[in-house]
Amino acid sequence: MGILYEKRGRVATITINRPEARNAIDMDTSRELAQAWQDFRDDDEVWIGVLTGAGDKAFSAGADLKSLIPMLSGAARDNGTADARGFGGITHNFECWKPIIAAVNGFCLAGGTEMMLACDLRIAAENATIGLTEVRWGIIPGAGGTQRLPRMVPLAKAMEIILLGEPITAEEAYRIGLINKVVPQAELMREVERWIDILLARGPLALRAAKQAMIQGLDMTLDEGMQLEQRLFRQMLATEDAKEGPMAFAQKRKPEFKGR
Repeated sequence: MGILYEKRGRVATITINRPEARNAIDMDTSRELAQAWQDFRDDDEVWIGVLTGAGDKAFSAGADLKSLIPMLSGAARDNGTADARGFGGITHNFECWKPIIAAVNGFCLAGGTEMMLACDLRIAAENATIGLTEVRWGIIPGAGGTQRLPRMVPLAKAMEIILLGEPITAEEAYRIGLINKVVPQAELMREVERWIDILLARGPLALRAAKQAMIQGLDMTLDEGMQLEQRLFRQMLATEDAKEGPMAFAQKRKPEFKGR
């Protein structure tokens, strides 16, 4: 198995499980990731997703070039399935409004960074190294790197990261706003759990609507984005959770959201 997929309560954790290859993604692993992400998206009982890598040396070093090169040359075929779902099952054609956290442990390079960019919240260990290094090998980021990174950091920094192909430290990634938080390696998953606890205390439908409003609004004018926000806001008012929240506030207790 190229991945480990575990559900505990409302949380699904996907672990890339190829530590001997720095958790690089081959075609089989990409298929497994796509299946896991689809299951996560479609399971109404699961509210939060986590993506990480096995061991403490790598989140993912990106595509496994031994399998990628034959795939690109046409020597191997996947009937378009993995490609249609995007590298790692998350980078293209994957619309999911549930919050996803990337727990970045160690090397996070090329396609690994592109998978990280497709997540919503990014917590990195101090030893993490992040970069889009594809130009070193005569190719370009092909799983969203050239599109997502310039939307997340200043264009000059995106140009530097992609054109130089030089990885940056976790601290530098935090400084430019690419990472939400940097913690010691030993505390990474503990911090992820803390963020999960906070997210689980929030209204799950509200989290999804807020994420949808932000992501879709990026491609809209301000007026269009405001209209989208109002539409989603009205939809939220019709939910049971929207009634439970103010009631819990009035009764001075924690809300018990049901995702309905």
